[in-house]
Amino acid sequence: MGNVSSQTGQSEAEPAIAGSATPADLHIQSRNRYFSSAAMERRHWVGGDPYATAFFNALSITFPKGETFFMKVLKQYRDDAPEKLAREIRGFVQQEAVHSREHLFFNKHIEQSNYDISRLEETLSNVIDKIAERPLIGQLVATTCLEHLTAIMAAEFIANPKHFENADEEQRKMWLWHASEEVEHKGVAYDTWLHATKDWHPIKRWAIQSTFMIRISLGFAKNRSKGIFDLLQQDGISGPRAWFGLARYALISPAPFRHTVWPWFQFFLPGFHPWNKDDRDLIQLAESEYEAAIMDSSDPETAVTRLEEGRKENPLSNVA
Repeated sequence: MGNVSSQTGQSEAEPAIAGSATPADLHIQSRNRYFSSAAMERRHWVGGDPYATAFFNALSITFPKGETFFMKVLKQYRDDAPEKLAREIRGFVQQEAVHSREHLFFNKHIEQSNYDISRLEETLSNVIDKIAERPLIGQLVATTCLEHLTAIMAAEFIANPKHFENADEEQRKMWLWHASEEVEHKGVAYDTWLHATKDWHPIKRWAIQSTFMIRISLGFAKNRSKGIFDLLQQDGISGPRAWFGLARYALISPAPFRHTVWPWFQFFLPGFHPWNKDDRDLIQLAESEYEAAIMDSSDPETAVTRLEEGRKENPLSNVA
């Protein structure tokens, strides 16, 4: 599909946001998938690998509260946004609401696998609470940075089949579904940031978003590593064994950190936009792995079913 440099075909009624490269024909839709009854078949559900399992488990724990925060931030910009961006924010909220729902269930499966995730949740809550204390524009730039990190990881998870090689089938499908929608809405927070700062000098915008990206990335790497080591310790893996095992996983194979260094660095380049690389082919690739269920409702808030009812209908089983 190649690189995207402009929103060709954009109607006069919906002028492009200055600096945006979001495809004019992009349609963000929520595929209302349900994985709550998909119990983990193994404690180390990612191919029996404790390091890969700890990596994805630690990442999943960030999603319910993190994505709820992102939704809250972008919804505050929706009413003043241009029509196309407002639609994309609604689509973003709808997708993130379903992601949060499903990862709440996934995290319950982690607990049913006899992991204590309370320390990871506490660390995340502290980080989100600190970001929430900032002015709204600070919350937005933090959301923009975190969405970029999520999107580049999502693209890597889909493009590199090694990440879910021999993983529990239903969990693999859940992660690919989530990743595909992260790719699909990867430009929404950035376009909201561009619109919110449209009166800023470009150098000021670049300096602030770059500073935040460095701080956010360092904190993300530190806290996710801390969470991974916590989970590994619960598997009886600690000290040099844990450090070398995680380094091998993250940097050698399948190397999620190494493979996302260049996409991360591109955030700092002049003229950056998430859609400078049009990778909608990854969405199609992920969708080929499952039967998409397109939501009928246009109301973002209907994306979330009542969690307690879902838990009653889909009891969780212990994993040894």
